[in-house]
Amino acid sequence: LLLNTFLISVYTLAVGFPIPILLALMLNSCVNTTFKKTVQMVTYAPHFISTVVMVAMLNVFFGQSFGFVNNIREMLGAERVLYMGLPQYFRHMYVWSDVWQGMGWNAIIYISALSGVSQELHEAARVEGASKLQRIIHIDIPHILPTATILLIMNSGNLLSVGFDKVYLLQNAQNLRHSQVISTYVYEIGILKNQYSYSSAIGLFNSIISFVLLFAVNKISQHVGETSLW
Repeated sequence: LLLNTFLISVYTLAVGFPIPILLALMLNSCVNTTFKKTVQMVTYAPHFISTVVMVAMLNVFFGQSFGFVNNIREMLGAERVLYMGLPQYFRHMYVWSDVWQGMGWNAIIYISALSGVSQELHEAARVEGASKLQRIIHIDIPHILPTATILLIMNSGNLLSVGFDKVYLLQNAQNLRHSQVISTYVYEIGILKNQYSYSSAIGLFNSIISFVLLFAVNKISQHVGETSLW
């Protein structure tokens, strides 16, 4: 239970944290305004899709009977796979759909931070013969590093707070071994079995661990990079 929650959270953080940064750096270095605005709109739009619709889309793409991916597999002569039921696919479904839905929204704050970078620095670097990659590494990344550090600290405090709604909608009897997390267990114990005190204790434990993680990561960041929440 605790391991499932931790693994999903770490997986989400490891994949979902750097991708918006890479997207923001790519858009910031793009000279074609039309392409830049189009990519921003396409990546930003999924943020407004509800969780229920997102899970329905996953069923459309990965369902065993009528899923788009399984239809292609069948056309290629392969067997259909129960992506939505097999435990080993649950984390990938959850994390990558979350990344797709949130990367455009999360990139906005980095794009805003990059807009404050002086163009004179880039012009001086061009005169010195610096390539685009060198300018990104030595100019853009140092400017967004404090912002990224603050967001990383805040995200670390949510390592045990896996979203209930998407997990509950994706959860079934077949993938329960990998999909049972703290939030769904609290719902099961507190609401379905009426053990309110036990579910409250689990919620309190979750909050305490989250605070300890937040405090620890903040202290580490304060000593290493001199950037912290307090």
